[in-house]
Amino acid sequence: MQHKIIGLLLVTALAVTGCMDMGAPYESGALNRLTVQAVWPDGEAPRAGARVSIEDVTGGTTYSLETDAAGQAQTRLPNGIFRITLRDTRGTDIFNATRDRVVISNQDVSLSLELKRSKAGALVIKELYCGGCSKAPKEGNYQSDQYLLLHNNSAETTWLDGLCLGTLSPYNSIGSNPWISDGTLPDFLPVIQAVLMIPGSGKDFPLAPGEDAVVCLRGAIDHTQEYPLSVNLNLPEAFVCYDPVLFPNTTYHPAPGNLVSKNRYLVIVVKTGQANAYTLSLNSPAVILFRAPEDTDIQAYANDNAHQPQVPGSNERVVAIPPEWVVDGLEVFFGGSSNNQKRMPETVDAGAASLSETFKGHTLMRKVDEDATAEQGFEVLQDTNNSTEDFYERSTQSLHK
Repeated sequence: MQHKIIGLLLVTALAVTGCMDMGAPYESGALNRLTVQAVWPDGEAPRAGARVSIEDVTGGTTYSLETDAAGQAQTRLPNGIFRITLRDTRGTDIFNATRDRVVISNQDVSLSLELKRSKAGALVIKELYCGGCSKAPKEGNYQSDQYLLLHNNSAETTWLDGLCLGTLSPYNSIGSNPWISDGTLPDFLPVIQAVLMIPGSGKDFPLAPGEDAVVCLRGAIDHTQEYPLSVNLNLPEAFVCYDPVLFPNTTYHPAPGNLVSKNRYLVIVVKTGQANAYTLSLNSPAVILFRAPEDTDIQAYANDNAHQPQVPGSNERVVAIPPEWVVDGLEVFFGGSSNNQKRMPETVDAGAASLSETFKGHTLMRKVDEDATAEQGFEVLQDTNNSTEDFYERSTQSLHK
């Protein structure tokens, strides 16, 4: 696994009883011992080599160590708030665990993290551009050009017909999450504002191995004609969020460009919010791709009040999506804050990509798996179901020319 280590290099590993200690970038001051015990699902034995990543939430430093044969790892940390993630792979199975906002304050801490099993997906989110750009050479900022890139990461053609997408409540990662009860997330994914769906009868929109699909969440026009730092989304292959009745705000949803086909307009399965434009956080959205089972009518499901719980403390409703329906997910934290809160369980996204700034044209890109790409003969992207590991912040949008 490719892993970017931020801050100081790891010091020499120290052997201690029952654990493997690969050190920490803290050389002085009062340090506390952190012990992490990995717990695998039933039928899976503990093993050495599971990777533990530790992020200092306030300082931004991230480093890694590995478990020993008993599934345990130890290190020493100063007082602070930390995010601990644990990952292991066995064949096609991926195991992840996350413990957010672990407070260490003048005492040793022991954690037991239960690994949840998931599998790498055939269809993944390749890029999310949500943060906008500058209007330069004019004054001001621009945010009417949000888009997603989807990627077929498998060796077989996949069809996009009926694929749904949505953003989770709360819109932003910063602050409290009203869905967390007793420290745990709900057993569903709360899709807020609207459920969007790619149209088609089943075999209308194929995506070949290694190919990408563009999903325009806002204007499907050539934004560069007026704002050179933006992107051209007037593309014949683009799927477009455009419904002038449900989302009549023409600032964010102008009439699509002349190259966009009407049969690629996204279906608004249900709209639960009152906004006049599709709402996606600029700095920290949580986005999922999902499919309903073949025996489930997504229109009937999403419009059933029984599947529309109310946001705690609010009158707004969401659509409750079962985690097992999820094809891929991307959680985003705002890099300028130490108060980010998780919205996705480990089975969907055990980590979070970080966006440091808005209105700079920055975008979040999935890393390329170079070895798999060379072996398969088409672009294969890294997919560990942990966006901390899989994504990086790129300085310009991939569609910027």
